[in-house]
Amino acid sequence: MNLENRYDFVLLFDVKDGNPNGDPDAGNLPRVDAETGCGLVTDVSIKRKVRNFVGLVNGEQPPYEIYIKEKAVLNLQHERAYVGIGAEEELKSDKKRKGKGETVEKARQWMCQNFYDVRTFGAVMSTGVNCGQVRGPVQLTFSRSVDPIVASEHSITRMAVATEAEADKQDGDNRTMGRKHTVPYGLYVAHGFISAHLANQTGFSETDLELLWQSLANMFEHDRSAARGEMATRGLYVFKHDSKLGNAPAHSLFERIDPSLKDGVTVPRAFKDYQIDIDETDMPNGVTLNKIVG
Repeated sequence: MNLENRYDFVLLFDVKDGNPNGDPDAGNLPRVDAETGCGLVTDVSIKRKVRNFVGLVNGEQPPYEIYIKEKAVLNLQHERAYVGIGAEEELKSDKKRKGKGETVEKARQWMCQNFYDVRTFGAVMSTGVNCGQVRGPVQLTFSRSVDPIVASEHSITRMAVATEAEADKQDGDNRTMGRKHTVPYGLYVAHGFISAHLANQTGFSETDLELLWQSLANMFEHDRSAARGEMATRGLYVFKHDSKLGNAPAHSLFERIDPSLKDGVTVPRAFKDYQIDIDETDMPNGVTLNKIVG
């Protein structure tokens, strides 16, 4: 069933004694806004968790296959699309970039039909075997912590070494030093947008939408790691418009969800240190608020 409504949503999640999203350009330290000290988590990190959850729930079978996954070779998936639409002869072309206009459009549709993340988040599939580009109906911002975070660094010791050469250098002591980075506690806020017009172009359906809400609510339950500590979805607030174009600006709706420290708390170390104020007064005509989590 096609989407007939625009959606805007607010996602709250927290981390305790873990690294929610390390920066590989900074020694895997938790990402931080250099000016404010607030923590950041990329949209890519959240989408990775959604992809993993969808793949886990549906066994990565069509129409819920995952395009961007670990160790994937993307052009092999593009070739599957050409075979699926009966255009395998075009794969034999000597051109560096294979595919004609009509073929590319059919291949793009095939990819949308079979891969959940393509029809949800979009994809650039124009390299090598050309399946075109898809602009996804679901878009996410970077997540930002409500308050500044402190990135802690911990030295750790492994009672083993990787090679005999290392063991010889240590005269059999066999120890390896390492480091872990954690955030003692942080409550993060992300904003999301869902376009009904783009959803109808990619085939993103009401069923896909329900799976997205389920994923955002439960993704951390199946993404456990010692490095990430304790992470959990603490709030998922969905503003539904009664039209495709929408009935109010997204920013004015997001401002109605206001997490803040409770009186007397200066150093937050748990979700209970925050209060979540939700303004449901004078809601714009044609907009309803659904609290999926929280």
